[in-house]
Amino acid sequence: MSQIGSRYRQAYWKRNLTYVGLLLGVWFVVSYGFGILLVEQLNAIRIGGFQLGFWFAQQGSIYVFVVLIFVYVKLMNRLDREFEVDERDETS
Repeated sequence: MSQIGSRYRQAYWKRNLTYVGLLLGVWFVVSYGFGILLVEQLNAIRIGGFQLGFWFAQQGSIYVFVVLIFVYVKLMNRLDREFEVDERDETS
């Protein structure tokens, strides 16, 4: 029984770390890539009078981070249900 639980825990944490790694990768690309490396190319595009590269450097990475938090919550809720560790199922 302990081995089965151990395998489930390993699978759960492996998937959790995969989610975290992918989401942090997206945030890195948006904040560092768009806000620093590609800023000159993005500044050629204007939205609402602001250069897109400037917007990503100042606001975009923050907005993307907040969206990624909600994506992570949704992914983790689904993962918790899949591995039957959903908090909503507990009755106390």
